[in-house]
Amino acid sequence: MVRSPLQRVSRALRTTLALSAFLLGGLAQAQSGTIKLMVGFPAGGGTDAIARTLAEKLKEQLGTTVIVENRAGAGGQIAAQALKAAPADGTTFFLSHDHTISILPLVVKNPGFDPARDFVAVAGFATFVNALAVSGGTPAKSMNEYVAWVRKQGAGQGTVGVPAPASVPEFLVKLIGQKYNLDLQSAPYRGSAPMIGDMLGNQINAGVASVPDFIENHKAGKVRIVAVLGSKRQAALPDVPTFAELGLAGFEDVPYYGIFAPAGTSKAVIDRFSSAVAKVIAQPDVRDRLTAMGLTVGYMSPQQLATRERAYAKTWARIIKASGFQAQ
Repeated sequence: MVRSPLQRVSRALRTTLALSAFLLGGLAQAQSGTIKLMVGFPAGGGTDAIARTLAEKLKEQLGTTVIVENRAGAGGQIAAQALKAAPADGTTFFLSHDHTISILPLVVKNPGFDPARDFVAVAGFATFVNALAVSGGTPAKSMNEYVAWVRKQGAGQGTVGVPAPASVPEFLVKLIGQKYNLDLQSAPYRGSAPMIGDMLGNQINAGVASVPDFIENHKAGKVRIVAVLGSKRQAALPDVPTFAELGLAGFEDVPYYGIFAPAGTSKAVIDRFSSAVAKVIAQPDVRDRLTAMGLTVGYMSPQQLATRERAYAKTWARIIKASGFQAQ
């Protein structure tokens, strides 16, 4: 039987509508089950606290359970490898800052993942800065006092904790030492939580990590943040100077926090999750809570986050190369 042009158009339209219904049904099914929001660091750290703040509200926006799953180890490398292996069905996402996504591929020869090939950006939600903090057992109350104190101490007193080896904080320790002519040695940890635990116990005298990692203990007077990176002082720390103010410029490109999904995740899933993130961080209580943690809250679309990540990696590739560091 020969169909008329109208019949052919009608049949094509029915086929298109059926396919759309199938795809939307699959999306709804994928989003109706439990969603895992992986974190590459231990429970109790700044990144974990941020993830749990968002997960609670994302549950309301998405209408499904969102759980935080800690896949700690190797500076987030274990979690990143898990994301690569996860099904691209909208049930697994990865909340990470710059270290795992932008820095690890520059300092590890075989990280087991390629961000450009294996991940897709979902949403950026904040930027932050790293900071130098001193332990409660250290008498210093400012950067200059810390520098003077280290110079008076014997060997080993210039040990500075960092949350992960070959991380931005570790490079910062080296650069701070060069700037002030100090013999500073990095002590890498498996995340900020154990590092800060040693600071609270006065096992190490100082540490470099993100402001969100330090902020609660700083407010409690258990550690003291003496300097922050970035081009301006932080709203949560108005009395703490930037390193640029102290003469250590060149680190104004601040790190970011973002959410990523396995490559191959559909655009519909990405857009829905990204939209949910935008709505969550626009809520005053969430924005206030994240700001109090030391974040500068601001939404980045998938395209904006991908562009930000590439630019940040390019900046640090130059710095790492200039430092003479060789990928391990």
